[in-house]
Amino acid sequence: MSEPQFLFGLHAVLAALTRKPTPVTTLWVDAGRKDARMREILDAARKAGVTVERVDAQALERLCPGARHQGVVAERIQEAGPEITEADLPNLVGRVASPLLLVLDGVTDPHNLGACLRTADAAGVDAVIVPRDRAAGLTPVARKVASGAAEVVPFVQVTNLARTLDQLKQAGVWIIGTSGDAPQTLYQADLKGPIAIVMGAEGQGMRRLTRERCDLLVNIPMQGSVSSLNVSVATGVCLFEVVRQRLS
Repeated sequence: MSEPQFLFGLHAVLAALTRKPTPVTTLWVDAGRKDARMREILDAARKAGVTVERVDAQALERLCPGARHQGVVAERIQEAGPEITEADLPNLVGRVASPLLLVLDGVTDPHNLGACLRTADAAGVDAVIVPRDRAAGLTPVARKVASGAAEVVPFVQVTNLARTLDQLKQAGVWIIGTSGDAPQTLYQADLKGPIAIVMGAEGQGMRRLTRERCDLLVNIPMQGSVSSLNVSVATGVCLFEVVRQRLS
């Protein structure tokens, strides 16, 4: 089965049109916007054979109330269920010599999820793994914030995160969790091999069962008066330390 889903924002819509054009059925654009970015969107829609409706700003607001649509809204048919399942993880991990995975343990804010996906794409993450329950999914808001990354980064929703981490460990992936009370800093850890970086939920951190599955816990050394970082910012710090080590 499938269900319609609205995408909005220039980056998210352009990514859907150019990278996965088939699911997009209709595109609504602000008739008063005629700049280069809009021409790029319209050209991509033409190449993808997508129907374009030129409407006023009020019509776009009715489609996505309160959203920062930037003058463009697309309807796509999203297949029910994730595009990649738990069963696909072993094959996905086995395709690369040193996979880099991002695990988000219960991140519920779609803005944070979208920002994490954008960073994951920039850092070359092979898959983002989240629990199916009590966590944000690929909502239109998450897709917009991801600026196209949601269309290209494998996103895996799992029913039992602790079991998935066990399976990854059996596949040779080193599980590295982040925690403010960890005895070792991120910069002291060896991040060059197959690893999964585990980030905890906003405010609560990792759940107990998730923490128990970690092979190593690290902290981000804080130098100022605040005690923690936003989860999407912390994700960027961790992932690009992996990138730095692997490029050095």
